[in-house]
Amino acid sequence: MQLTKNFVKAKNPCASGYKWFLRDHNGQGDYQAVLDALVADGRVDDACWLLDQFGPTDCVLVVDAIDAAAIVFAGTLVARQGISVDGVVRAGARIVSGAGVRAGGSIVAGGDIEAQGSIICDGAIRAGGDIQAGWGISAGTRLDCGGALRAGWDIRTGEDLCAAGAILAAQGLDVGGALRGGQGIKTDADVRVQGEAVAARGIQAGGDVIGGDHLETGWGIKAGGDVIADGAIRVGEGIESGGRIVAGAGHGIYAGLRVRMDAWDVSARVSAQDPPAALVSGYWVGDPAHSSAPANSHRPPAAIASSTAPVTRSMAAL
Repeated sequence: MQLTKNFVKAKNPCASGYKWFLRDHNGQGDYQAVLDALVADGRVDDACWLLDQFGPTDCVLVVDAIDAAAIVFAGTLVARQGISVDGVVRAGARIVSGAGVRAGGSIVAGGDIEAQGSIICDGAIRAGGDIQAGWGISAGTRLDCGGALRAGWDIRTGEDLCAAGAILAAQGLDVGGALRGGQGIKTDADVRVQGEAVAARGIQAGGDVIGGDHLETGWGIKAGGDVIADGAIRVGEGIESGGRIVAGAGHGIYAGLRVRMDAWDVSARVSAQDPPAALVSGYWVGDPAHSSAPANSHRPPAAIASSTAPVTRSMAAL
């Protein structure tokens, strides 16, 4: 793609950036060549602005490794042996690494980000598609994923984490802000969130599920350890905890919000080591490890007929 001064001016560039384009490129130049020149001249923000305006290309850059101050590429960036930059890693399409991706600034791709190793940066991680790492994922600030988010190890963020698809982290999630999942969340370890945690489907954790604010799921929660929130706990179906279920002071625990009351005993079951003090709705069944007969402290009213088949979920569907 060839850029001209009229083409660029139509995008309302900043005065200094437009003067640079006229001075250094005589008001014209190849799209990627201009991006490279901006980065080489230390104008990384201008290069990112230009990519935002003119979008991705079908070009693919394949290299052995990238070790630079910053890189902004309009197409797909492929590094067989890893990417390490002091500042920004930005691609209009995909970022693919045969090892890890490390950046002192942000890591941003219009499509997927894939790494056989870890994806680590001091700034934000943002992808229009999936983010997948064979090892861990760590963002110094926020993480935004337009698809599924998967890590062979853990996922850590300094601020909010938002993923449109499923979130899968073998060794746990540690989120410094709010957590929002467009599908389910699954880990073999803990889910720890400083702010509100919302999952459109369910949360399954081998360890604890801890929220610094409200905890909400469209389906249910299954945890090998405690389920604790500083706010309310609201789930569409049931809660199964190997430890305690505790809501914040003055808040309640609500199970079965998307299930008919006559189906609570099957699809809105609540179990833990001890009865939750603030259980508002749901069907308490006690501790499955020590009780064979379900208690009925929250049995639905007898006047409601059992005319609707109960909703059942497989946690594998997360």
